[in-house]
Amino acid sequence: MLKKEVEEALYSAEARVSNALKNEGVIYSLPPVTENKKVDALKQEVLKDTLIYDPSQDEMELFRELSTYKKINEEYYHITIRTLVVESEDILLAIVISNISIFVLAFIFLFYYNTSRNLELWKPFFDNLEVMKKFSLTSKEPIRLADSDVLEFSDLKSQIELLTSKVKVDYEGLKQFTENVSHEIQTPLAIIQAKIDNIINEHAISDKQFDQITSIQMDIQRLKQLNKKIITLTKIDNNQFVKLENVNLTELINKKIEDFKELEINNLFYNSETELSVVMDPFLADILVSNLISNAIRYTNREERIAIITNDNTLLISNSGKQELIQPEKLFVRLYREGNHKQSSGLGLAIVNKICEYYGFTPTYRFQSSIRNGFGQHIFQIKFNK
Repeated sequence: MLKKEVEEALYSAEARVSNALKNEGVIYSLPPVTENKKVDALKQEVLKDTLIYDPSQDEMELFRELSTYKKINEEYYHITIRTLVVESEDILLAIVISNISIFVLAFIFLFYYNTSRNLELWKPFFDNLEVMKKFSLTSKEPIRLADSDVLEFSDLKSQIELLTSKVKVDYEGLKQFTENVSHEIQTPLAIIQAKIDNIINEHAISDKQFDQITSIQMDIQRLKQLNKKIITLTKIDNNQFVKLENVNLTELINKKIEDFKELEINNLFYNSETELSVVMDPFLADILVSNLISNAIRYTNREERIAIITNDNTLLISNSGKQELIQPEKLFVRLYREGNHKQSSGLGLAIVNKICEYYGFTPTYRFQSSIRNGFGQHIFQIKFNK
């Protein structure tokens, strides 16, 4: 564009010079801008760039030069018109800086405008997301979500409210069913136990029959224990343990060890660095300690040592084992079965984990290898966050 404008100015100046020569017959020259002179013959027009020394600036300047030949009043003239070329680099730099400035300002404006607009549009979504994170099946209050002008968010809100209400109804029905089954199963178990006692006390039975009846009694006891554990898990899920007391776990562990000694289990060794007290429901504290110790006894030979260590905020139980668990992260899963073992972990450790979740305790498990007799140590640790 600059070049085109310069060339238009050159041709305009050449036309004025030609007109002056035609009308006035006077040869005007103003070097280096305009130079006119008579010649003997016409030549081809030339349009080019040329460098001319500028004494005022003491430097070479770039000019655009139009060199043309005209026949005016039967005379031949060589007309040379020059004009200073504007330095396009400076203009280009100015244009680039201006455009970049405009783009940057537009970007900043659009960014903050869109950000504020998006925050406004998405605010109901994030508010509802926080409400959903705090949603609890045990809460009696229905979930309350914020309205939105966005159609998709409004539909999502309606579907979530419908879904949560249905889930709550299903949960209440399942909870009621579990409680009813756990309660009703106690009566037939008690009746079966009473009838078996009557058979043993009132009838003469053979050794084989005695063994069979003893096996039945053991199965009944297992069913009773299983029922109690299911009831415990259900009550924990339903937040029914609201009683809080300062439970002295040091005394509780000592009592449990004495109870196990009465059953001729003498491989429990307790070391208390400091007295350990925890604020929780006493019943759950008893279950927590009993399940951890029972689990260690269950998987340890009577000749092997079971170590129990406590300090001001940690309970640690260690028992021997030949190999590390394949999937230790599933140890606290209900009825988890390791590899091809027929025997599962039952509900004991699952209840321990549920109690820890209920109070915010941290249960961990690790296996410590040992070269002694090829045995290592299974170490369970409960950290009671004060």
